[in-house]
Amino acid sequence: MHPLHDVPCVEPVDVFAPVIVEIPAGSKLKFEIDKKTGLLALDRVLHAAVHYPLNYGFFPQTLGDDTDPLDALVLMQEPLPPLTIVRTRVLGGFAMRDDKGGDDKLLCVAIDDPMWAHVKTVEEMSPQLLDEIRRFFSDYKRAEGKYSEVGELYGREQALSVLRRAMKQYVPPAVTFSV
Repeated sequence: MHPLHDVPCVEPVDVFAPVIVEIPAGSKLKFEIDKKTGLLALDRVLHAAVHYPLNYGFFPQTLGDDTDPLDALVLMQEPLPPLTIVRTRVLGGFAMRDDKGGDDKLLCVAIDDPMWAHVKTVEEMSPQLLDEIRRFFSDYKRAEGKYSEVGELYGREQALSVLRRAMKQYVPPAVTFSV
């Protein structure tokens, strides 16, 4: 099973959407899914004295503006191992840009975590946590001399629109057979 191509992300995404975790909360390791094999590849170790503030991953069967799967940050009380599928509720997001172009980050809550399951919107999140997330994404590439710009926080409806657009942009890989 390929985590990007074989895990469905289908409507109604306003009820729940699956996220595949690449990076556990607290890690300095930047993993990315290899689109061809489905294995995790170590992209880099963060150069700065920062770590991922939340579990970080992607929505399967999506394609963001940067030609990668759409990114997701998952609020929950425990770090998750890479390649875990977690059911999430989309809360909002940050419009971001980096050297590859648009790179939105959607904020989600793990709906199966009783500590966070009641949260429905970004307005219910701690302002301090939102500041920490913004600061992380503003700084995490700076020590490498790379560009990263964090835009304004947006709400649930815009985040769901971004997710639906990424679902429409996804093109499954061509299946080839050899005889």
